[in-house]
Amino acid sequence: MNTVLIVGAGPVGAVCALALQQQGIAARVLEAQPADARADTRTLALSHGSRLILDRLGVWDKLADVTPITRIHISQRGALGVARLAAEDVAVPALGYVLPYAVLTEALKQALAESCIDVEYGVAVERVESESACATVHTADGRALTAPLVVVADGGRGETAPTPKFERDYDQMAVVCEVLTELPHGNQAFERFTPEGPTALLPKGDRYALVWTAKRGDAERIAQLPDAEFLVALARHFGGRQGRFLNASPRKTFPLKLAWTGSEAADHVVRIGNAAQTLHPVAGQGFNIGLRDAWELAALCGDLPASEIGSVAMLAAYARGRRVDVLGGVGFTDFLVRVFSNDIAPLRHARGLGLLALEVLPPLKAFVARRMIFGARG
Repeated sequence: MNTVLIVGAGPVGAVCALALQQQGIAARVLEAQPADARADTRTLALSHGSRLILDRLGVWDKLADVTPITRIHISQRGALGVARLAAEDVAVPALGYVLPYAVLTEALKQALAESCIDVEYGVAVERVESESACATVHTADGRALTAPLVVVADGGRGETAPTPKFERDYDQMAVVCEVLTELPHGNQAFERFTPEGPTALLPKGDRYALVWTAKRGDAERIAQLPDAEFLVALARHFGGRQGRFLNASPRKTFPLKLAWTGSEAADHVVRIGNAAQTLHPVAGQGFNIGLRDAWELAALCGDLPASEIGSVAMLAAYARGRRVDVLGGVGFTDFLVRVFSNDIAPLRHARGLGLLALEVLPPLKAFVARRMIFGARG
């Protein structure tokens, strides 16, 4: 009964379980996917703040294929204004790190096993019921499991997902792949704003991970272009700062939206990560906010007597503590997408002035960089 139940063994759920154990609190994890599920092929951009969390959990040193981002070049296509952020601006070794999603999930899976945390794979959760004394998780195989606290970290994909309190469909999709450029990346990332949406190049190994945002119909067309035509279109869209684009891996697409459900669910139930908020990938905030959700929830549990874990007062305190960071990330990414994804002349000039101010004012540059690294309370 005193064990915290976590729905979802992805990175956010795994980090929560490991952090709870560090606080001396037992955790049990239920994961809908089988243990041998096919590895996710996505690429992750972790902030330096997320690295610190993984380091404290003993996971960071187990990660391979990690590429640091030491500089970020920010610009807008067809208009003045360039800003450059560097790790030395905020005295950190790197602004962020790029790695395969599968590498992180495998390292966390290993850490869960080594920590003897109970993880059940292939267990789908049909519903979570809240009562005055506990929460009950009903699984597809007919079991009813009770706990003082149920943490929903299933990415918002499970049967328990409520209707978001606020959502926005950007009518955009991301085209993702890896590309090789003529010039080496030198650990520099690019964020290029265009009227169709932002485009990011993230250093990954000797290549770049590309996230090309476009209107839904355009994205499908772009993704299906033959390689040679795709590379020409990308060069025309992004420009020649990295020389020619030499080759590209197969393209995938996924829709982009904003959905904020909030952490509050009911007594003894809390939502974290993408189960609480889904953000546009611009500026790489969503996943990192989810890891901070997990870390701060575990820290709060560790500060309380066992009898108060999952209580109304505890969950209200957690929601208050996360509100500034979460809503700050939601507002920041939504602002960037809406203000930069257009070709309105007054806004174009204002964006240029904003980028110029970011470039020439060191305090502003440090302010923005620290909030990208550590969140709204950075």
